[in-house]
Amino acid sequence: VLPPQCPPPAMKKNIPVIIRNFFNLPHLGTTISTLDECIAKDETNGLRTRTVKGFATIDDISMINVEGTGMVGVPGTASSVFQTMKEAGVNVVMISQASSEHSICFAVKSAQAAAAIAALNDFFSRELRTGLISKVSEVPGQCILAAVGQAMCATPGVSAILFSALANANVNVTAIAQGCSEYNITVVVSMEDSVKALRAVHSRFYLSQTPVGIVLVGPGMVGKTMLRQLKDQVDVLEEEFNIELRVIGICSGGRMMMDTQGLTLEGWQDKWHAERVDIDWNVVENTVVESAIPNICMIDCTASEAVAAKYEEWLLKGYNIITPNKKAGSGDLAYYKRLRNISRINYKHFFAEATEGAGLPILSTIASLRSSGDHISSIEGILSGTLSYIFNTYDGTMPFSEVVSQAKAQGYTEPDPREDLSGADVARKVVILARESGLDISLEDVPVMSLVPKALEDCSVDEFMERLPEYDDEMAAKFSEAALAGKVLRFVGVVDMKEGTGRVELAEYSEEHAFGTLNGSDNMVSFRSDRYNQTPLVVRGPGAGAEVTAGGIFSDLLKLAAYLGAPS
Repeated sequence: VLPPQCPPPAMKKNIPVIIRNFFNLPHLGTTISTLDECIAKDETNGLRTRTVKGFATIDDISMINVEGTGMVGVPGTASSVFQTMKEAGVNVVMISQASSEHSICFAVKSAQAAAAIAALNDFFSRELRTGLISKVSEVPGQCILAAVGQAMCATPGVSAILFSALANANVNVTAIAQGCSEYNITVVVSMEDSVKALRAVHSRFYLSQTPVGIVLVGPGMVGKTMLRQLKDQVDVLEEEFNIELRVIGICSGGRMMMDTQGLTLEGWQDKWHAERVDIDWNVVENTVVESAIPNICMIDCTASEAVAAKYEEWLLKGYNIITPNKKAGSGDLAYYKRLRNISRINYKHFFAEATEGAGLPILSTIASLRSSGDHISSIEGILSGTLSYIFNTYDGTMPFSEVVSQAKAQGYTEPDPREDLSGADVARKVVILARESGLDISLEDVPVMSLVPKALEDCSVDEFMERLPEYDDEMAAKFSEAALAGKVLRFVGVVDMKEGTGRVELAEYSEEHAFGTLNGSDNMVSFRSDRYNQTPLVVRGPGAGAEVTAGGIFSDLLKLAAYLGAPS
């Protein structure tokens, strides 16, 4: 216990005060000393002096608000309010008043709120009847959060950092107070957000880690690969960058595994298969709330429209979203616009880099070009790893159907190769590229040159593979025509910004063209813009596979942590 009478003499004589914990005797405790001594000690230990030295909260607070136009320019109103509180025996914990003078609000302990309201209603009864004061009201269930530190004085940006941390954690601020000494910034938040708010500001001011709570939806090949990459890197991120990535939930279409303290990633699959718990999104929501982690990230590794339909709800609740799922980005245009709008308004992040080219920096390249003032004129891309492999392999020496069979046998295609050959997946990627570049288009606006013969669209997979050789001559004729012109066939997606259109087609390119030099299953995207007009900006690399896709998701996760305040 530190009595109020203790600090003044110590401060006057510059005597350091050491606070020790009786319940943790081995701990060295906290030393309270002058700013110069703190700076000297930090420099000796190779540390950066913190502007904010600590945070404190006071729970069970009610805000009392006295407002009315009759208060403007009337001397003595504030005096009357606080004299009334004194006479009622109500202790005022915090005061806040705007320069407009329309209102005075102050904080009291919740147990004294009723007495405060009754005393003010009685004292200002005449003003309330005449409308000079419009109302005396209470905002219950509040908590005071204070940031303190002598180094805060005359340091620009402390308030900005504090309020951005609260905004990123989706915490609403009810009232604000700061004295001209600048040693203290006090905010009032809801009691429900007290723990989340405290953790958020701790994280942002580097007093503890940047915590991110992760709920993975879809622990398939990509999802479990991402969890393995996370497990291998989590200690390094915590030690070197102060980032705490905690997986609090894993969900699939029919089951879930949740833990507010974080799931153990070592051997999680054994527990997943042994303890089947049916999915309940209310339980998922409750686990997120009970974890009290200020920053939540939902990672959707499914291809489900039902999961994508939850994005709007998640963003409104203050969750961030990372996904390789193309359904939201290429689905209903109005829904896509709502997601982007909510993301901006609520300061939440919706990252979908892995929807294009697995882990390749394609969407981030578009964002960089646009935000720096460049104007994209066109985007051309080989966007399917499967179709890239097929047409990089198809050289006329073997039938097209045999190349498709080889691709299927080696796992390059979906179990039903028509899902790749139809071009539908490429069309979704074209829509996402167009929308991220500023075009308002939908899937119906993108013509697709399907490679699936009309007669084979509705048959079984076995029949399709059996009958595909019947159409080898058609593809052989296209190949021969291109070869005579010194060109190669490539299946591409195109966005024409000038025309405002997108298309998916089998096109011819010269062997010297960047697309003509592609090998294996690599993806390649070519950007032309005002700055990259004569020579296009090209992004090339592996465009498929669990490792690179999971790596793209992981990269978005680290980008999110950086936005939330983790050091670079």
